[in-house]
This record gives sequence, structure tokens and C-alpha cells, in this order.
Amino acid sequence: MELKSIAEVSDLRGKVVLVRASCNVPLVDGKVRNSFRLRRALPTLKYLKEAGAKVIVISHIGREVDETLLPVFEELATAIDMKWGGKVTDPLFTEKKAALNDGDILFCENLRQDVREEENDDSLGALLAEGVDLYVNDAFAEAHREHASTYGVAKLLLAYAGLTLIEEVTELQKVMQPNHPSLFLLGGAKFETKMPLVEKYLALYDHVFVGGALANDVLKARGFEVGTSLVSEVSLNDAPFLWSEKMLVPVDVIVEGPRGVVTKPADQVLPDEKIFDMGPETVELLTRYIAEAKTILWNGPFGNYEAGFEESTEAVAKLIADSDAFSVLGGGDTVAAVEKLGLNEKFGFISIGGGSMLTFMEHGSTPVLDLLKK
Repeated sequence: MELKSIAEVSDLRGKVVLVRASCNVPLVDGKVRNSFRLRRALPTLKYLKEAGAKVIVISHIGREVDETLLPVFEELATAIDMKWGGKVTDPLFTEKKAALNDGDILFCENLRQDVREEENDDSLGALLAEGVDLYVNDAFAEAHREHASTYGVAKLLLAYAGLTLIEEVTELQKVMQPNHPSLFLLGGAKFETKMPLVEKYLALYDHVFVGGALANDVLKARGFEVGTSLVSEVSLNDAPFLWSEKMLVPVDVIVEGPRGVVTKPADQVLPDEKIFDMGPETVELLTRYIAEAKTILWNGPFGNYEAGFEESTEAVAKLIADSDAFSVLGGGDTVAAVEKLGLNEKFGFISIGGGSMLTFMEHGSTPVLDLLKK
């Protein structure tokens, strides 16, 4: 899939360019906790600034309508000169847009403060497109969402892909045709949304390891007790891959229950226990597969990362970092583990996508990306 790149536009000076960026980052006490996505937004913004474009940056943060992008603006402004634009619906924003000089960047407030954003309302798309010459989508993390800022406005303007978006698509396409031996590591939850992905990559890859809450579904379907562990709404009892030799699952788990936190074989979980992570024997099992692999694809943590069960995820991150494989990873907690360990440079590519990465890996495109094709 070839995308139209903003780098192909010959003269950007004086052009008003609307950029949809991925700025949905974690905040703690009003400060950015992890700036990985923001650093990935900089190449396109710097390119447009140096080309003399008048840049308007739109994005979202969080899930609540009162959440603000102001802390993100403050963080980004330390790396590149920009101005605060406020809400795109405010009259003051229109004045600030009209006053832009060549090379200026205007950073807007959280678009999800307006319900029309997620509804892909035509009126918001039209408002965003007003007085704009070109649209640039650099928000791969939102490439699976048909919202006003990712889809609606792109249908109204000359639309291009940003530099980071093109890099994302290019690198992810590589692991869709892996060198062998190949290993796909999938964590997280909600098997009901990931079953087609698992089926596809069991056919493409030599081995697929399923961890996190997804593994609970496999263990349960295989007849093991999973206690009070998180499981999906879908049953895997009749799944064709349930007993596939290519599918790997944890052989030991870390549980919490009346007897405290205990590590035990995966087939010895009691009804009053809850699985929170995979154990050291599983990490040891993966060591050989990781060492032998030439291609490794990884999305999602293997333990309840937010609850402090980080050990197995971080152990696997170190193993992959030390391997000779071409490795690609994505997903918020997965990236956070790698960032915490300072291992970014040891991976072939780190995606800013979580759900968007999985959607792309399954389908090879999205309706949002289709609008940017050559």
C-alpha cells in the first residue's frame, strides 16, 4: 500500500495545513508521564514548519469530555515553537488562525470535548476544513477510528499522510511477510475482537504466543480452572486453533487469592484465585523461541501492568532486545515497559498504535488509511 506523502507537495509556503496528530498520552498530576507519541509527532511538524506552512494541529486526549490537551501543548512547546489555539469552536480560534504567519504552529484543544468528533458529524468536518488548503494525517494511533478529524475532514480536502504515518505503515507491512522462524506475541484482553487476528497469524507465523487475559480464555477452553480471572465474553471451545501446535500459552501463572500472591502451574489454579501474570517458567519457555526467531511481532502486556504485575512483560522485553530478530512492537503498556527499561533503540520498530496496529495487522489497511492511498 502506497500513501500520498506530504513530502511530495512541492510548495507549502503560506499554505494552511491541518495536521491530525496522535497526542493521547498518559498524564499524572497534570504532567505528561510518557512522551513517546509526542516525540513521534515532531518530524512532520518540523518539516511543515521549515517549509513555511501555516500549521494547525488537532488531536484528542483521554475519554472524558473535560480532559484538556493543555499539558500536552506545554510539553510539545519545549521541543518546537507553537501557540495555543484553544477550542476550534471559539471565535478567538478563528482570529488566531487568520493571524498565522508562515512557519507558525497553532495547537488546538481536545476535539473530543465536542461530541461531533466521535460521531464523525459533517458539520465539525466542515468547520475543521474551513480556510484550510491541505490535510495531513499523522495519527496512526487513531487510524482505526472514523471520526470527524480522521475521516470526515479528510474527505473534504486534499489529504496526505504525515512522515510518521508513512513510517508506521512501511514498517508494519514488513512483519506481515515475516522471515522465518517467526514469533507473534499477543497480550491484553478481549478475545472476541482478536480471534480473526490470531487465526490469520497462526497461518502466517511459525508460533503465536497468547498471554495476558487472552491466555485465560485458552486455558479455560482447554478445561483448566481459571478461578475469578478476567475472561472474554466469547467461548473458544469450538475454536479451530485451540489445540494447534503453533499456539503457545503460559505453563505457569501468578495468582492472587486467600493464600496471597502465589506462582503455580497453569493447571493448578483454584476457584478462589485470580490470574494476574504469567510465571518464570513461561518466560523460560519463550527464551528459546525468541532466540531462534528472525521476526518478532509483539502487542500487549502479559500481566496486569497497571496493577503492578510488570515482571514478565519486562523480562520478555529484555529477551527481545537482546535477540537478533527484526522486532516490531506496539500497545501502550508494551511501549511503556520498553521505555522504562531504556530499550527503545534495541527494537526494529516501535509503533504508536495499539488497537490501530492490530486492526492494520488484521486487514492490511483501514478506511482512514484508504483515503490517503495513491
